[in-house]
Amino acid sequence: MIRDLIKKNRSYRRFYEDETIEPETLMELIDLARLSASAANLQPLKYILSHDPATNALIFPRLSWAGYLKGAGTPPRGERPSAYIIILGDTEISKTFWCDHGIAAQSILLGATEMGLGGCMIGAIDRDGLRRDLNIPSRYKILLAIALGKPKETVIIETVGKDGDIKYWRDTEGRHHVPKRKLDELILNLSYDRSAL
Repeated sequence: MIRDLIKKNRSYRRFYEDETIEPETLMELIDLARLSASAANLQPLKYILSHDPATNALIFPRLSWAGYLKGAGTPPRGERPSAYIIILGDTEISKTFWCDHGIAAQSILLGATEMGLGGCMIGAIDRDGLRRDLNIPSRYKILLAIALGKPKETVIIETVGKDGDIKYWRDTEGRHHVPKRKLDELILNLSYDRSAL
């Protein structure tokens, strides 16, 4: 059921680093992104795949992890991702990428979740450093990074409290809590003049 898959698809930041992800698995995930919607069907996205420790070590320090956790969000050695997908926009195809990279990233993460993996979509990237380290040509805009691995943490969805605080947090047992607004808070019931229709 898609609802169960979405609930299980959390932003994981702790992984079993020694659990490898094969290149074929990453290719399957990119194929899901390839099959997903694209604005005007331009398909301007390109991908860099990393599953080896040397390349992963170049990518890891260029990403910022879990800003609300004040340093505790960065995975320690042994709990870092075992693979990454870097999503790029090819400016020779389009100058604007609209929401394509968000759609692609969600498809990738849902596919990873179905495979028993987990991941985290990261937009806080040292783009200049990553471009230099991975020798990314200037025609490609760095849009997102997706960290992937076998999750080593529990993520709990809960309702936003009365104080309205939406910041995620970790309890003393290391469980990651993610407050979500109630459904009825998200739906706007606007009044408008129906006679104008």
